[in-house]
Amino acid sequence: MKQKLVAKLSTYLLLIVLLPFAGIGQTKNVISTHRVFPKIDKITEFEKAVANHAQKYHSGDHHWRVFAIQSGPDIGGYHITEGPKSWESEDARGDISPEHQNDWNKNVAIYLTDKQSGGYSVYQENLSTIALGDFSDKIQINHVYPKMGQNDNVVAIIKKVKKAWEASGVTVAVYISSASGPTQYTLVTRYKQGLKERAVGFRKPFKEVYESVHGEGSYDQYLKDIAEYTQESWSELLFLRKDLSSK
Repeated sequence: MKQKLVAKLSTYLLLIVLLPFAGIGQTKNVISTHRVFPKIDKITEFEKAVANHAQKYHSGDHHWRVFAIQSGPDIGGYHITEGPKSWESEDARGDISPEHQNDWNKNVAIYLTDKQSGGYSVYQENLSTIALGDFSDKIQINHVYPKMGQNDNVVAIIKKVKKAWEASGVTVAVYISSASGPTQYTLVTRYKQGLKERAVGFRKPFKEVYESVHGEGSYDQYLKDIAEYTQESWSELLFLRKDLSSK
């Protein structure tokens, strides 16, 4: 009896020791995105089909948030984010069931054009001013592409900008692309108070805030660093469509 008790205690203690290490690899900081573009005369049918698909097949780690793209080169498209999840949960997911895939192909994809894009991104807590799961219904995405070999310098730029965001109360979630085309940082401004945050006078001018944090003349150096270390950048507005998203 004593031996069995000792064995149980040993197993219990081993689990306690290993549990923190198991949690390290299970960090849910990954999102996947899929952009699709419905045929102009099939938007109503597409929206009904994608809403049904989200309710049937996307919950938990694979929860969907569906956004309508309101501006920029992809206007008229829909931006679908899945997660947050871990790389381990993607491994465990396995192949999507035939029923799941058939529903997409036969009931959703039939209303789409050939244009689409997608990929994985990883949330960067040290560069962000808002928690990963603290979402908002209206967002602005800035897509920033470092020049080849200049990734560390772009990170340094974002770290400085983060201090200005914090000083002015701007809520931004920062992600880096993963195995999804050219290296890209996506700076997602989450408008917790709505689009009025964009209005002139709602906050102090960015240049004024930046120089109050980093010193007079620092904004000019910021512009020079952007020109030297980034390849390009562009932005867009997106609005959440709760009616099309997972519940």
